[in-house]
Amino acid sequence: MKLSIVIPVLNELESLPKLVIELKKALKVFDTWEVIFVDDGSSDKSDKWLSELSQKEDNFYLIQFYRNYGKSAALSEGFKAASGQYVITLDADLQDDPQEIKNLVNKLDEGWDLVSGWKKKRLDPLNKTLPSKIFNFVTRLFTGVKIHDFNCGIKGYRQSVIKTLDIYGGRHRYIPALAGHKKFKITEIIVNHREREFGETKYGGSRIFHGFFDLITILFLNKYNKQPLHLFGFIGLIFFTGGIISESILMYYKYALGHFFKDHVALLMFGVMLIVIGIQFFSIGLLGELFIKYNQNSDSRIKKRIFKK
Repeated sequence: MKLSIVIPVLNELESLPKLVIELKKALKVFDTWEVIFVDDGSSDKSDKWLSELSQKEDNFYLIQFYRNYGKSAALSEGFKAASGQYVITLDADLQDDPQEIKNLVNKLDEGWDLVSGWKKKRLDPLNKTLPSKIFNFVTRLFTGVKIHDFNCGIKGYRQSVIKTLDIYGGRHRYIPALAGHKKFKITEIIVNHREREFGETKYGGSRIFHGFFDLITILFLNKYNKQPLHLFGFIGLIFFTGGIISESILMYYKYALGHFFKDHVALLMFGVMLIVIGIQFFSIGLLGELFIKYNQNSDSRIKKRIFKK
């Protein structure tokens, strides 16, 4: 069995040498494996270090972006390149313990499709752990996926799972929810979480704000991704019908009662506005999805690939 490890990297030059040593130690128990680093536009020469590593070391590969596209894009490209039956993801900051890889594989061997890590004892400051708990509670409540830590970086997947996931924007936070919607079997295991040794956290307050908007997007797409007009069409129909009713009343005033249009300008404008809004609802959602899909073209964001044959 071949095992693939996918690791997004953004400015983790100090942690990379130690991470590679730990990975080699953890992967000794596996016969065939590969480690795919995805450099997400690092500015601290992480890309140079990884480029040299991938050229001199077997089983270590690099995908390098032109600029920072975000963790979702990095995972998406890593998943496309991964060829293992099982795929493990972890962060490059050394807070995820590579020794947990074996535990994830053992759980996948039991028949699970996705195994998520649970940082039960999390060694992070309160301003990071408290919002995370709220975020996980709300996500668990609305998605129905019963795990404790949706955004844990260390996870294990079957190849069949990653090939069906469409990850962009901030959707990497909701991979278990996306997989759950597709009826994959999901579980979690408690993993060792370590304090950050090098670099700075990428976590910011804006992630909470963006995260909940991403959740709304996930819930919407999971329900209406095949027939979005079931939602937009219904809302648009309400506005459009209201506009037609308003204009019909105006026609009644004009032709049945003999009123002039200038006596009911407000009603005229209100009806036109409702009709226009209704038409916009019919189209804006579909246009938005087309725009997102268009920007998913990976050829424009990859600077180079280093894979030895």
